[in-house]
Parts: sequence; structure tokens; C-alpha cells
Amino acid sequence: MSCLMVDVEGLELTAQDREILAHPHVGGIILFARNYQDPEQLRRLTTEIKSQNEQILIGVDQEGGRVQRFRSGYTKLPAMGKVIERARLLTNTDAKSLELGCELARNLGYLMAIEVQSAGVDISFAPVLDVDDVSDVIGDRGFDMNPQTVTDLASAFIVGMNEAGMLATGKHFPGHGSVKEDSHIAMPVDDRQKANIFNHDMTVFQALMSRKQLGAVMPAHVIYPNVDHQPVGFSKIWLKQILRKDLGFNGVIFSDDLSMKAASVAGGYVERCEAALDAGCDMLLLCNDRPGVEQVLDHANLDAKPDSILRVQTMLSNTRTCQTSELHQNKQWLKTHKLITKHFG
Repeated sequence: MSCLMVDVEGLELTAQDREILAHPHVGGIILFARNYQDPEQLRRLTTEIKSQNEQILIGVDQEGGRVQRFRSGYTKLPAMGKVIERARLLTNTDAKSLELGCELARNLGYLMAIEVQSAGVDISFAPVLDVDDVSDVIGDRGFDMNPQTVTDLASAFIVGMNEAGMLATGKHFPGHGSVKEDSHIAMPVDDRQKANIFNHDMTVFQALMSRKQLGAVMPAHVIYPNVDHQPVGFSKIWLKQILRKDLGFNGVIFSDDLSMKAASVAGGYVERCEAALDAGCDMLLLCNDRPGVEQVLDHANLDAKPDSILRVQTMLSNTRTCQTSELHQNKQWLKTHKLITKHFG
């Protein structure tokens, strides 16, 4: 079953890329900066990918700030932490700052989504919902240090994404902001009590889920020992009990990249993929390690459930509002681009 999201080598597909795309386990492609030259080249690449499998999900991390894979030819997006910072500089009350911040966030969500979708990319893994307190890896990727402000700004950002026809992926459930270590290179452990996590970080996810604004979530590669001794992406307690049953979430669960250092607690790549799928992930990301991908395709038992496949299919962009060639003639894009360029350069 198609539950694996992998990467491709460069600006166009190689013979090996095509062979991997044809494997029945592969249901998604994530793109990186190495896959991007300009919007026209990106459109050619996504068209080629879809010609191999029209139901494949194409994703990217196009958050803004330091995490923006497509740059030249695209609007320069600020880090989301700059949104409320800018709004506070321009207004004199908290209420006005939040109002302007939400307006900017909504426009950024729309702009980000329509630009990547115009070139054939289905989703960006956004927004970041972490309430940043001390994290090395989150920082200004998050909207703010106040959970309610994060909720308000993220909600507006998602409205903008939806206007462009893109569903949102909230990350990193239940919150990565209160641990300093970067899960790309270390195994973060958050020793706070369960109540502290639920009443602080997770309030953002709960609020947006209650509004039906999240099409997907991505769990954190973090251990919360007062809830479970497994990292969230490998934890049935977090994914099947808390997320699915307690919170009633019916959207997609994407694993975070299983090549990250924090995922190594589950073993090798085969064991990581099997453990994440068994814990409740619908789609497994395995990036930047072609031998690891080949090992998983050859040896892993990845029997994805039919309901997982259906959930992932909802993330496909079936309501694309604009093609690349039409983007600069689109009145909403022109208005939004002018506003964002004015405020963020």
C-alpha cells in the first residue's frame, strides 16, 4: 500500500527516481531546494511526477523565513514569528496588533499556498503550531510564545491556505517548543507534567481541531516521559488514544522525517517505518537517504490500512485556483503580493 513519502534527486527525474515512484509502497514525494530552479522548471518536474502516478501526493516545507525551499521567482516569505512582531511595531494596542497580525497571516497563508500549488505542488507542511519557549529548532518558525496568539494567527493563516485550495498540516504535535534540543541531531526529552503540556502547547492543536481547520498533523520526534516513553511518532498512546480517540482527529497523520536522529530510537529504517505505521501514522516521510529508502522498499512490511489511503487522498489539490503561467495576472495574488512585499520586503 502507498504509505511512503520519499524524495527525488534533482531538477528532473532520473531512471532510479522513476523506478522508485513505480513502487506500490510510494504514495508521496517531498521536494527540497535542490529540486528547484524556477517556477517553470518546478511545473515540469511535478508534471513528470504526476505522469508516473496521478494520485501521488507532492509536498514541500514552504513555511517562510529559513524554511522556504522555493525562493527565486517566488515571494520572499517572512518567518511566522515576524508577523506579530511587525504588527506590534505598526499599532499601539494589543487588540489592533492582533487584528493586523491576523490580516497579514491570512494573506501569507494564501500567498504561500497559491504559489506552490500553481506549479503542481499539493501541500506545504504548514503551519508550525509550536509555542516556542526554548527550542533551538523552532525559534521564529513559530508565531508567538503565547498559545492564544499562536492559535489566532495560525487560524488566519489556514483560512488563507484554504482560500487557495490547500489543506493545512499542523506541526509538531503536541508541541516542540519547550525542549531545547533539535530532533534532527538529538533525541529531545520533555520532562514536564502531562497537565502542563495539555494546558499549554496542546491547546493550539485542540482549538484548531475543534474548528475543523487541520487536514493533517505531524507529530514531534520528542519523548514526553510523563505520557509515554516512546517518541510521539512511534507512540500508540499519543496517536491512537490521545489524537484519534480523545481529540477525535480524523485527518492525516504524517510522520516527521524518519531519517532524523531522534527517530533512531526505533532502530534501523525498516524498524522505524514499521513502528511509525503501527503506532498510527498514515504516511511515512523518509528523506535524503536513498539507500535507506531502497532498504525499506525491499524489506519493510508496510500494510497501510485503506482508511489511511483515503485520508491521504483528501490532501491532493483538486481545487487549484491558478496555474504558474496565470499567476501574475491573478488579481488576488497581485494584491496580496503587494501587501506582503510592502510589510516584509
